[in-house]
Amino acid sequence: MTPIPDSTQKQATAQGSVIYYRDGKTVLARQGVDRKKVELAQVPRHVRAAVIAAENRSFYEDAGVSVKGTARAVWSTMTGQQLQGGSTITQQLVRNYYSGLSQERSVTRKFKEILIAMKVDQSKPKDWVLEQYLNTIYFGRGANGVQSAAQAYFGKDVGELSVAEGAYLASVIQQPSRFAAPKGPDLAAARARWKSVIDAMGQTGALTPQQVAAQRFPDLTAPKKPFELKGQAQYMLEQVTAELNRRGYSDEDINSGGLKIVSTFDKKLMQAAKRAVTNALPDATPEKVRTGLAAVDPATGEVVAFYGGRPAQSAYYDSAFSAKVMAGSTFKPYTLAAALDNGFDLSTRVDGNSPLQVASASKPIPNDSGRSYGQINLISATQNSVNTAFVDLGQKVGLDKVAEVAEAAGIPASQLDRHKTAASFPLGVASVSAVQNASGFSTFANEGVHMEAHVVRSVTDAESREEVVKPASTRVVGEQAAADTTYAMQQVVKYGTGAAARLYDRPVAGKTGTTDKSKSVWFNGFTPQLAVAVTMFRDDNATVTIPGYGTQFGGQLPAQIWRAFMTEAMEGKPVEEFPEPSDLGYGYSAPTDDGDVPEQEDTPPVSPDDGDTSEPEITAPPLTDDPSATEEPDADRQESRPDEPSDDPPALLPEQPLGRQDDAPADAPANRGARSDDRAGRSPAN
Repeated sequence: MTPIPDSTQKQATAQGSVIYYRDGKTVLARQGVDRKKVELAQVPRHVRAAVIAAENRSFYEDAGVSVKGTARAVWSTMTGQQLQGGSTITQQLVRNYYSGLSQERSVTRKFKEILIAMKVDQSKPKDWVLEQYLNTIYFGRGANGVQSAAQAYFGKDVGELSVAEGAYLASVIQQPSRFAAPKGPDLAAARARWKSVIDAMGQTGALTPQQVAAQRFPDLTAPKKPFELKGQAQYMLEQVTAELNRRGYSDEDINSGGLKIVSTFDKKLMQAAKRAVTNALPDATPEKVRTGLAAVDPATGEVVAFYGGRPAQSAYYDSAFSAKVMAGSTFKPYTLAAALDNGFDLSTRVDGNSPLQVASASKPIPNDSGRSYGQINLISATQNSVNTAFVDLGQKVGLDKVAEVAEAAGIPASQLDRHKTAASFPLGVASVSAVQNASGFSTFANEGVHMEAHVVRSVTDAESREEVVKPASTRVVGEQAAADTTYAMQQVVKYGTGAAARLYDRPVAGKTGTTDKSKSVWFNGFTPQLAVAVTMFRDDNATVTIPGYGTQFGGQLPAQIWRAFMTEAMEGKPVEEFPEPSDLGYGYSAPTDDGDVPEQEDTPPVSPDDGDTSEPEITAPPLTDDPSATEEPDADRQESRPDEPSDDPPALLPEQPLGRQDDAPADAPANRGARSDDRAGRSPAN
């Protein structure tokens, strides 16, 4: 009438998961219960003998219960005394392993435990019972099971334990909290308990008298502090966990499923990303200035590195995955690619005059500094980042096609929909994250095919079944359209606003981005092997100004950070060339060094009548292009003023229909000396 329970306690079999860097060997983080199950054959005989000598010398002979011990325990319970020991290994396993047995101290529960233990002994081999026991029992120091205990106390696998070390682990079972890190009287008690186990091993025949005499109390390693995540590791863990949830793994799976999770993150590149940002920014950088960097492998979609900001500063969101700010002119290549994939070519001429009146816009759209370029081809329009030319191109190709390309390249539709009817849509009024923008540009590096951005390479469960992540692959534009888009962006780095990002040993394609009043500044570029986006913004949506460097443009600090990271990331990598452009690309004449250089681009303010609104953009955490993961703006957050403390993550505002301060252009002639330094890859002194 008392059956063996058909289920186990979750905590008894739970195994924590380990998350690794992309090499599959270097531990990034540990999650959940510290337990690693091992087969009995992996546990040395002397370790097994020590546990049996300490806990149940008659284990292999008894019927699963100890008559004397059980009688003593029952009597103490009936007389009102505290329930005493006397339980066999089988009884201890039954109590801690099977579900349905309460932990109450009662005679009924004790008899139920005895009956189940007897039935287990009749139906299960002794070795099975001992194996489950060794993997279930708690040893202190947070270690569940003998393998985790061996690592916690001696820093080695259970198979490497000496006789003395195995005896100490057997000693700990009785009082795991007291003997976890014993000092003073507790250390004396631990030594005495250890000596009694060694003597018991001699009495059971597991050790000879000579072996007993030769044993010495083992040296314990210092207890490890709880696994602490520092710096970018917390952001990595958050992104890995979020992606696992999206792929169907519950938090319970992650915390107790014994998973081996291999992330896409490269430890060396993560360190390089941090160095690139922190070395470039002066100590006097204002606290509200945030910098994000993201690096994506074009061939696989793997996010191999990122910099999410200082954790103390970014308590609610990171600057690479979660923060979304206006893309500015880094959005123009999506417009260019849409045009080249829909019948236009690099020689197509568009209107570069300023201002440009579009029927759907309430106000004329200007170029930076009001400069007019006349009718120019798409290469010149890209190199010089001519606003009116891209507005005209968007009208010609159709804004719906521009949105289709951007969405297929990994930017969620929810971030595009409210802007895609605006004439200024090609100028980057939509907000994106650094990861999304790097992923988008990786499409061009991968010959027009977008690989879904992801941070998990593989998951192996406790039964050694491996699931390798297969990212979604999307043909965004044709190979030639991608090659020609890339060619135009190469001119930005060779002769345009992105000159500070040049790499001396290999070709680079990229695009700068600077929004109105420098509220967000970007450099987004790639080699054939790696796409990287760098963004700077302020969490109060004010102008990005750095002491000693002044107001920032995309071609200044963002481009320099990009170059510093890529110089390190590409070191030792083979030099790969971009695909050949169409014949029309070869007909383009590079500008001569005659002083006729491109102005710094600037995405002008837009009017609500153009399809934009003044609602804040809320930062949101989705990584992949799943529109359902994007949160709606919180109206309550919109009322927070930048100078008032708030417990919520700050809202990042889209560009407002406001003119520049004093109606002066962001790169008026007084600032041109700074731009000249920027083109040479140097930072202005002021």
